[in-house]
Amino acid sequence: MTTPALEIDNVSVSYGEVAALTGCTLSLAPGQVTGLIGMNGSGKSTLFKSIMGVVAPQMGTIRVDGADAAKARRAQRVSYVPQSEDVDWDFPLSVWDVVMMGRYGLMGPMRRPSRADRAAVEEALERVELADLAGRQIGQLSGGQRKRAFVARGIAQGASLMLLDEPFAGVDKRSERTIIALLRDLAADGRTVLVSTHDLHALPSLADEAILLLRRVLYQGDVAGALEPENLTRAFGLALGGGAA
Repeated sequence: MTTPALEIDNVSVSYGEVAALTGCTLSLAPGQVTGLIGMNGSGKSTLFKSIMGVVAPQMGTIRVDGADAAKARRAQRVSYVPQSEDVDWDFPLSVWDVVMMGRYGLMGPMRRPSRADRAAVEEALERVELADLAGRQIGQLSGGQRKRAFVARGIAQGASLMLLDEPFAGVDKRSERTIIALLRDLAADGRTVLVSTHDLHALPSLADEAILLLRRVLYQGDVAGALEPENLTRAFGLALGGGAA
């Protein structure tokens, strides 16, 4: 039996009196793209933060490739592409610098890039079609280029699990298609990709499966099933008659 790439079992997270996740349980197979769907406040970002160790669940377990998530993070097996608003785009970092950050956990204490580190960054930049912009300040890129730079960071890192929080927000359709093709290629290489998105129209071309989240998993399965009106109605917190749930 194949070890799940990501296994979340009965995870609950609260911020004071506010429950963000309640008994969240899911399992992702290696080499697939999974779309994470839910309205604002449904717990998507909290789920990512829990996997990344930014918030600590009050209960439940998270495992990556069969190991405790903290151990997997230390081994650089998890990467995260944040929402645009979580990044200081004025900070004086080049695209090369951002991608090289993915190698930091693999370097010595002096963080001096080796030949292998440089080669990994060059390969990642080529793969996301940003090699010609490597010296540009990260904030000078378009929205789609910025997203690709952070995907390149995860590629250079060698992460087996890649988390992307709203990668299509603020990008044009061409960039969206480019990012989708890139994520499909990464999955074909055996990486596991979890993408939160509001773009339901792109979901069939993006994802192998979908998860509907409203503080807990309401649905996990094929994309067509996730897009059934009854399931979307439940995920977005509305009763079938149109009133509030």
